[in-house]
Amino acid sequence: MKIILTQEVTGLGQPGDVVEVKDGYGRNYLLPRNVAIRWTRGGEKTVESIKKARASRAVRDTEHADQIKGKLEAAPVDVRVKAGPAGRLFGAVTTNEIAGALAEVAGESVDRRTIALANPIKTLGSHSVTVRLHDDVSVDVALNVIPA
Repeated sequence: MKIILTQEVTGLGQPGDVVEVKDGYGRNYLLPRNVAIRWTRGGEKTVESIKKARASRAVRDTEHADQIKGKLEAAPVDVRVKAGPAGRLFGAVTTNEIAGALAEVAGESVDRRTIALANPIKTLGSHSVTVRLHDDVSVDVALNVIPA
């Protein structure tokens, strides 16, 4: 089955890639989760628009990614969230909140889909997240989760 990826799938490809997968994997996993759409001849326009959107969000090159990496490693990033009196959060820290805090520090937007959380962050204090800025550049960022 030929499909067009709409989101990144580890080990398979990036958004806008046209890939061949087994029928069951595509039909039972990728399509129901809206990670991919079926490939058609008319889908070429979709591929172009997905790649154009990905290029606008992407970091330009490895040098640019290294600059952003230096800014993010320089100091811990503060994320302000609502918390109860015992230090327990109302919910968890989302990748959108982390991306906003990283954008303030780096001076440039960071795509929330490039942030990898090992476990949900549900407490105040210091935490670590990995951000994949470029295919060759990733950075471990120290987060300080503080009450708002």
